[in-house]
Amino acid sequence: MTERVTQVEREEPPSPIGWGRAALTAVAMLVVGTALLVVVPNWVLVHLTGLSRNGRVAVATIGFLAIFVAIAWGLRRLQARRAI
Repeated sequence: MTERVTQVEREEPPSPIGWGRAALTAVAMLVVGTALLVVVPNWVLVHLTGLSRNGRVAVATIGFLAIFVAIAWGLRRLQARRAI
C-alpha cells in the first residue's frame, strides 16, 4: 500500500478590517436597524388611521418581521462577500 499525500489548497485568510471601519460599520448598522425596526412600525401605528387598532398592530408586526428578515439576509450576503 502506498500512501498519497495530497495537498489541499487553502483559501486566503480574510483580510481584517481596521478598527475605524469596524466602528463606522457598527454605527451605521445600529442607525439603519433602529430606523427600520423602530421608527417605521411606530409610524405605521400612528398614521394608518383608516384601520382598526388590531389592523394597525398586524400591519406593523408583519412589517417588522419582514424588515428583520431582510436585514438579516442582507447582512449575511455582506458577510459572504467579506464586506463586513
